[in-house]
Amino acid sequence: DYNLPKTTINYVDKDGFTRTKEAIRQRIVKAGESGISYKDIVVITYPTQTKGLAVLTWTYVDPDRDQDTWLWIPSLKKIRKISASEADDSFMGSDFTVEEVSTRKFGDETYTLIGTKEFPGYNFEHTGETLFKGKQCFVLEAVPKKENWYYAKRTVWVDKETGGNIFDEYYDKNGELFKTLFREWTIYKPGEKNYPRQQRLECKDLRSGHRTVILNQNEEYDVGLEDNLFSEKRLERMKW
Repeated sequence: DYNLPKTTINYVDKDGFTRTKEAIRQRIVKAGESGISYKDIVVITYPTQTKGLAVLTWTYVDPDRDQDTWLWIPSLKKIRKISASEADDSFMGSDFTVEEVSTRKFGDETYTLIGTKEFPGYNFEHTGETLFKGKQCFVLEAVPKKENWYYAKRTVWVDKETGGNIFDEYYDKNGELFKTLFREWTIYKPGEKNYPRQQRLECKDLRSGHRTVILNQNEEYDVGLEDNLFSEKRLERMKW
């Protein structure tokens, strides 16, 4: 037994009005078994009108193979397969896209190392803190291989300590910055192991002034999850 990992998602408009959803997220790492890298499931547990909505994702080792993603809609008692062409859609109405949450692969972009810099710090609006100021980072330019994609390039700050991309800046085809995405990476140390994990995320749409904040809690690793938890059949039988 273990505490289910809880995720709180805050949707904040330009005036500060906030809507909240809660979810659980579980993942099993397959490490190449049957060609699968990992399986992941996200289930909404609050509010009542969207409770039970779930997204199941299978990610493969082959970089040329798209993820398989299924959406369970409890009100319709129906599973819908999500196409790779929908990767630029909003993820559950947030400022994150489906791609940013689950489907982007290294092979989807080309990368250029800009240099090594100290991160200037990020103003985490949810708490007013300045985070990661002075962190030593690799700075990369990432350009999508897909034509006419929702961004023309992004600047990525990668923390040397954790290897996590802590800050993404998204630019349109006119070179205008229109979106930022911050991730707080920490190191989780159960026993002698070190696991990088994302604690808090904040995605801002600079055009609308809207932002989405994700707060992860109760994360645990190596808890012995069963493979059958990550199946279409499981989606149909879930009761939260």
